[in-house]
Amino acid sequence: MKVGVYFNANRIEASVAEEIAGLAKALNADAEIFSDLSRICGIDRLIVLGGDGTMLHAAKRASELSVPILGINYGRVGFLTEFEREEGEQAVRLAVGGGEIVRRSLIEVSFHGYKTNCLNECALLHSVSPSDANRLARIGISIDGSAAELFYADGLIVATPTGSTAYSLSAGGCIVTPDCASFLFTPVCAFSMRSRPIVYADSCTLTVTNSEERELLLYGDGQFLGTVRAGDEVVVRRSPQVAEFLTRSKSLMFTRLAEKIN
Repeated sequence: MKVGVYFNANRIEASVAEEIAGLAKALNADAEIFSDLSRICGIDRLIVLGGDGTMLHAAKRASELSVPILGINYGRVGFLTEFEREEGEQAVRLAVGGGEIVRRSLIEVSFHGYKTNCLNECALLHSVSPSDANRLARIGISIDGSAAELFYADGLIVATPTGSTAYSLSAGGCIVTPDCASFLFTPVCAFSMRSRPIVYADSCTLTVTNSEERELLLYGDGQFLGTVRAGDEVVVRRSPQVAEFLTRSKSLMFTRLAEKIN
């Protein structure tokens, strides 16, 4: 068993990662420390030290290599992490000894010939600047080529079950458990009271169209992806990649909801 320990060098001291690696070695596992995600390869399990942002970045890279990950919370909320910082020994024992695996879907976002994967969500939003009038955006939605809705809103979020407890939830979206084969789109501050979040099968292809006369901004997992011009389309579908999360028990999902969301 070879265990990788990834940490954000801008937030966490290397000595913390060295301590976790030492615990793995004490259990007769090989251990290697990383602060650069591009170097992660040839490992069986990845322990991630950080908060939800660090987990998002690590999970997408690990999904490319089919490596299960386990998070220890060194951030604020730590919804995606399995253990708190004082539980390092328990975390290492689980990583080395096995544990259940929760497979989480990613969405593949395509526009302008560019393609990327998101674990939480993608969001199409109108810009906010002194030079732009603060007007609602018009965003069209079609599912498998069939027109579904034209939203007048500040923006639109397309979320995975994992992302249903993040930005989408704060915009009024529902919570979807990770084992559900579905995605959801949530309007941001919609003009019409009938514009509600909609859950749809993740086997469908969603096309989001900028029906506004001005450019809109596209974000993926909180990172700026690019500008979507008037009439441009963003295609969202289930990614062939899957993020694998090690967990103490799949049934702890609702316990974590009660602890982390208040």
